[in-house]
Amino acid sequence: MPNTVQFNHSYPDITESDRLYYRALPLIPGVTQTLAKGPTQYIKGVAPKYLVRGKGSRVWDADGNEYIDYSMAVGPLSLGYCYDKVDVAIREQLDSGITFSLMHPLEVEVAESICDIIPNAESVRFGKTGAEVTSAAVRLARAYTGRNKVLCCGYHGWHDWYIGITDRAAGIPMQVRDMTYTFDYNNSASLEDALDDDTACVIMEPVAFDAPKDGFLKTVRELCTRNGSLLIFDEMWTGFRLALGGAQKYFSVMPDLACYSKAIANGMPLAALTGRRDIMTLLDKDVFFFTTFGGEALSLAAAKATIEEMRDNKVQSRLFELGKKLKDGYNDLAGELGMPYTRCSGYDCRTIVLFDSTAGNQLEMKSLVQQEMVKRGILWSGFHNVSFSHSDEDISYTLDVYREVLKILGSAVSEGNVNGHLRGEPVQPVFRKTGNFHIKPVNR
Repeated sequence: MPNTVQFNHSYPDITESDRLYYRALPLIPGVTQTLAKGPTQYIKGVAPKYLVRGKGSRVWDADGNEYIDYSMAVGPLSLGYCYDKVDVAIREQLDSGITFSLMHPLEVEVAESICDIIPNAESVRFGKTGAEVTSAAVRLARAYTGRNKVLCCGYHGWHDWYIGITDRAAGIPMQVRDMTYTFDYNNSASLEDALDDDTACVIMEPVAFDAPKDGFLKTVRELCTRNGSLLIFDEMWTGFRLALGGAQKYFSVMPDLACYSKAIANGMPLAALTGRRDIMTLLDKDVFFFTTFGGEALSLAAAKATIEEMRDNKVQSRLFELGKKLKDGYNDLAGELGMPYTRCSGYDCRTIVLFDSTAGNQLEMKSLVQQEMVKRGILWSGFHNVSFSHSDEDISYTLDVYREVLKILGSAVSEGNVNGHLRGEPVQPVFRKTGNFHIKPVNR
């Protein structure tokens, strides 16, 4: 019997998911197109592997099991699945065409909307993915400054200039690797030590889960200005979620360039690079950044409708409201049940559940929680990416589930046998590991 969103007595049947998985194994390297959606991030043998439908806050897997979803396509669905106003805009545009031989008016209209809401947006260029626009921003910064080196803090995509500092650097020439370095979040000294006269830019996620301390972002801004390096905000997660104008609006810190994707079009593939006009004007002739699908009209129509809906309905306030209930509720339960080794952290609109290694293997604890959440009809990967479609009833049900699941975790931890409670293979580390931390640029 397919699962439904309720306190189930059995785990979901995932027969069709597994059939698809075994068909994919010889065909698709890594099995998945997006690592965070792949089977390594879900307990193998229990969690579904393929989703076929979504509506609002709910999804249905290949076997017909229904879940409340807190991943929301790994971030893009800030409004929810099949959101009517966005889908109507897409369908209406579909009747007129998708991609054209000349430019489309939506390119102008969406650019105007973005310039209205994002503080640093004097000019806008569109792409399709976050990695595409972060790479364009780095190239632009190098062209504008005449410098080479990049300092980064966070995850910025799969292209050579960034991925060379990670443990998946195969295929990246050493000369490229030697031009990117990292610094620690909330450690302005690590940035100041790394800056030199060949640093073209500092690119960073303005916030992930830890809040900036002691004016950290303002200090970063000052250090970049003093050094003549451009400041780039990678706002894939914060844009259109933390505030309509992004983290730069929320924290009142203006970067020179900023990059957006994910929530900008509620699931349609669109990315945007915004910035100062004197820098962006290099894209006219000097810096090449053009792509066939940059002006694809369905995604632009979705972005226009998404931005209008966010502006009209104060979506970000609702995300904070729902997320706060989840975060506070989880932490209250952990305290009530005497479980100091787990907590929910982050800004209310996007939070993460953490486990302390002093209580056991963190991935095994996460896997056990995920296993029992899936059993009870909640698709869970450790995050709360709440959407405008999540309801108060969803939150209440989720907290009821957490109460039951945390008791199971607490018992397993007390026994010292979390692994013994797992019905499948535990999740693997998500790809965020980087190397070269605190290495200063050479030839200072």
